[in-house]
Amino acid sequence: MSDNLAAPTASSRRWFTLATVALAQLMVVLDSTVVNIALPAAQKDLGFSNGDRQWVVTAYSLAFGSLLLLGGRLSDLIGRRRAFIIGLIGFAGASALGGAADSFGTLVAARALQGAFGALLAPTALSVLTTTFTIPKERSRAFGVFGAIAGAGGAVGLLLGGYLTQDVNWRWNLYINVFFAIIAIIGAIIFVPSVKRVGERPRLDIPGTVLVSGALFALVYGFSNAETDGWGDVLTWGMLVASGILFVAFVLWQQRAKHPLLPLSIVLNRNRGAAYLSVFVAGSGMFAIFLFLTYFLQTSLGFTPITTGLSFLPMIACLVLAAQLGTNIFVPRFGPKVLVPIGMVMASGALVWLTRLDLSSTYAANILPPLMLMGLAIGTLMPASIQTATLGANRQYAGVASAMVNTSQQVGGSISTALLNTLVATSVTNYIASNQPTTPGVVAQAAVQGYALAYWLAAGFFLAGGIMAALLFGRKATIQATAREAQAAAAAEQAGGGGGRETTPEAAPAGA
Repeated sequence: MSDNLAAPTASSRRWFTLATVALAQLMVVLDSTVVNIALPAAQKDLGFSNGDRQWVVTAYSLAFGSLLLLGGRLSDLIGRRRAFIIGLIGFAGASALGGAADSFGTLVAARALQGAFGALLAPTALSVLTTTFTIPKERSRAFGVFGAIAGAGGAVGLLLGGYLTQDVNWRWNLYINVFFAIIAIIGAIIFVPSVKRVGERPRLDIPGTVLVSGALFALVYGFSNAETDGWGDVLTWGMLVASGILFVAFVLWQQRAKHPLLPLSIVLNRNRGAAYLSVFVAGSGMFAIFLFLTYFLQTSLGFTPITTGLSFLPMIACLVLAAQLGTNIFVPRFGPKVLVPIGMVMASGALVWLTRLDLSSTYAANILPPLMLMGLAIGTLMPASIQTATLGANRQYAGVASAMVNTSQQVGGSISTALLNTLVATSVTNYIASNQPTTPGVVAQAAVQGYALAYWLAAGFFLAGGIMAALLFGRKATIQATAREAQAAAAAEQAGGGGGRETTPEAAPAGA
């Protein structure tokens, strides 16, 4: 296979490329929620303890989060088509191993392998999309689909996981990835273009890779440990401090490395930096919906796993609608500087609405309206953020620029999960202590109070994110100029014009 670093030839096949990439993205995104729903059944079948249970989730997030930047860079080095197919095969193999697991250790090892291959697959899928769609109008449409899947994948996982766990077997929550992967592999072989490398072959920044992978591992591990052992645990703070030191060392090394893993211009660019921060905030806040609302529906209102999954379908429909309207109509007209803050404020409002839930709430009157508003919010902000995050980046760094999108979302989710779970647990404990005796009614009300706290905090995340986005994103004219420069650079590469310089908003004629 040839290295896929030059601009692909435009053809009608690119829409089949989008379908292939979208399927791979869906497989990676929904995997976490699918497995979460399967955990109780897997625990009963394999006989592991409550204390060990979290490692089924943590093993995946540790491997995925710490190897994302490496995965993105490898796709730049070995070619995106090759990396995409390797990622699909590896993810499918790891999923099959997990589905066939006869022990806790095998299941955890399979989940870690899933995370490692997912770290190669996720950024490669996005970079294939970035380098395939260079015409602004088509790019917007493609990223609208991709952003909708990135936002809705977790909810789809709840629905699929509920059905498979309840009516089939928990193992099929892992086996199902094999079928997704086979379809995507066939699509990749047929539709994903393989283009010869243009320019000098880059090298892997090994010191940078070790530093940033160690920093991300320590960060995700530290917050995961806080969730289980508390913020006062030595290992929690030790890993977080180590993460900070390694990140500083990584930045210093990138300033002097001849072949940097992550050129600082990727993240210091004003619009891309704002986009990465927006994805980080969205990843943090969305966990409040998928995690705590799932708990509320099942434990407080008594919904079954399938009913819980179905409850999220209106949110998915609104998300897809907003994503398509936004990327095809509103983003070209108003730009992310307007759309992302609006989406953030809408999400904040939906979460504030959810704080009013109680044990007498009904789905139609109290849950459906804020869920639909949240779907519209995520569909408004995610496609605009993801599209801007990769716009104008040097083509030879498309993989690592794409990896930063996944890294932002993964780290945001890891931090919010640990932080919100810890605060909710503390709130529940304090409520029960203040309302003795401990009756089932008191316990149920304590849980509702804890969920409300999580919604308030997540609403604050989104509100702060909206202010940040309004201040950092450049004007629409700036981003449009960047899009035109990126398109011109891609056309020059296709004609044999070299490696493709990086186009930045700062170089555009309109001011930011």
